[in-house]
Amino acid sequence: MDFFRHFLLAVQFFTRIPITGKLAAWVGYSPDMLRRSAAHFPGVGWIVGATAAAIFGATLFLFKGQAYSSLVAAALSTLCSVWLTGGFHEDGLADTCDGLGGGSTREKALRIMKDSRIGSYGTLALVLALILKISLLALLGTRSALAGAAALAGAHVLSRAAQLPLMRGMAYVGEADGSKAKPLADDMSTAALAAGLLWAAPAAWLLAAVHGWGAAAAALAAMLAALAWMACLLQRRLQGFTGDALGATQQVCELALFLRKFWTFRISKILEMQRLAIISMRDDIAGDDAMGAKTLVVFPDWGDAIRLAALSSVLLCATSAL
Repeated sequence: MDFFRHFLLAVQFFTRIPITGKLAAWVGYSPDMLRRSAAHFPGVGWIVGATAAAIFGATLFLFKGQAYSSLVAAALSTLCSVWLTGGFHEDGLADTCDGLGGGSTREKALRIMKDSRIGSYGTLALVLALILKISLLALLGTRSALAGAAALAGAHVLSRAAQLPLMRGMAYVGEADGSKAKPLADDMSTAALAAGLLWAAPAAWLLAAVHGWGAAAAALAAMLAALAWMACLLQRRLQGFTGDALGATQQVCELALFLRKFWTFRISKILEMQRLAIISMRDDIAGDDAMGAKTLVVFPDWGDAIRLAALSSVLLCATSAL
């Protein structure tokens, strides 16, 4: 029973889903329960990700064959996820970028992050992150509805699981009094971390089943690299984490997953083009012994690689605030 109570408390805390009346009374609340609910962050990601994926797939189905259908699907699914969470993590990204961008010292950065107003650094980071997310989702949707929906659901789950190692291994440096995130940061147990990873395991399997094991492993590696980068940044600038920093970490890890999935998709298309070109060449020279063996070299579209690198640089510059 405690498992369901802690899970519902996490849903109540991190989404707009109403848990009221008798159900809320049964769930209850205490700082200790909220602390234990941290293990269910990825479980909340399943709700948000599955809902957004359903919107993504339904939109592609309704507008099948029409121009920009994948862009509309990406925009609506992103709108759905932001509404469902109340922009909780996006707000953390904006506040973190404002603090790290405008604060030259640890104390000044933390003071700026507490300010409810959004600044220029936060605005830039938020706008660029949303544009990048919608663009990458739209491009993944051009492959298939299933590919985009699986990437969307998996990214929401796995990026929330990425928050747990920060909570386990770093100190909380936000205000203790009146902070909603403080109970979540106290004494996160190994069992809670393991439970969160168990929530995340099916998401990794989903990515592998739809995109292949190699692509799934590459996406996880990209997310872990983004997590390590965020951990180093937060440790260097703040000597710990805050609730806003957790939201920023979720957003950066989610975008890292999308970026890696898009890159894998582009590589697979290049390889498929090479395979088809080789088959065509073999057909052309079949039966012509005088031509002998030929070597076919198909160069990849380096423009795509350059554009992807530029998008990655924009995101990193917006969030690092060096």
